[in-house]
Amino acid sequence: MADAAAAPDIAVDTRRERIVSMVLEHEFVRVTDLAEIFGVTSVTIRADLELLDKQGAIRRVRGGAIPAKPSRPAEPSFEVSLGSAALEKTRLARHAAGLVTSGESLIIDAGTTTTFLARALVARADLTDVVVFTNSLRVAVELEPAIPRITVLITGGTLRPVTHALVDPLGAPMLERIHADTLFLGCHGVHLRSGVTGLNLLEAEMKRKMIGASRRHMVLADSSKLGRTGLAPVCALAEVDLLITGGEADPEIVANLREDGTPVDLVD
Repeated sequence: MADAAAAPDIAVDTRRERIVSMVLEHEFVRVTDLAEIFGVTSVTIRADLELLDKQGAIRRVRGGAIPAKPSRPAEPSFEVSLGSAALEKTRLARHAAGLVTSGESLIIDAGTTTTFLARALVARADLTDVVVFTNSLRVAVELEPAIPRITVLITGGTLRPVTHALVDPLGAPMLERIHADTLFLGCHGVHLRSGVTGLNLLEAEMKRKMIGASRRHMVLADSSKLGRTGLAPVCALAEVDLLITGGEADPEIVANLREDGTPVDLVD
């Protein structure tokens, strides 16, 4: 009985992780808003905030919570990331777009390289009857000129301004009802032991939902992301059907990935 009492409550732990993520992202969250989002009482949320405050994860204030201490966000804005390695990302995107066939159903993750992918798909005038599901407002806008050749469906959910991505709450229901052919997944890092990782817990959870809703999983990662590990686990390398990266990638890392069984396309 003592062991059972000591077992962690996974739902509670997950809720508290999300609360911390929301506080860091929005800089201030209200008790009432959190109670509504997570479907619990204000008393429960206050208890969560008190504990997280004691742990130093957030700072409890009247009516809600703020970050424990001001800090520069580790995650760069979408606009900053879009200009980073733009030429390499364009090459990866064109290569990935070349793997798509007419009549295929796709899930396209939020991210800068996947935004370049959307542009490359629009440029392929031969593609017809393609259905794209995405949680990215930027990807959806990029695909708009190709309608009706490409049908665009947006998942819905809560908007993360820093990446223009839609996440939970309410981000996953559409993904739980579909079975797409191919997923194009963005990431923060690809590591032999850590697998594919992201920076944000809520976005990583959406990525895992996308993996479950698709048959083939293709990861788009510019060469700087190889060997890197982010905060939020997304999937093991065994779940990746193809890694598309640039020819600038570290040859040793690429060789190790291939030896471990991960197919890699190097795009020059």
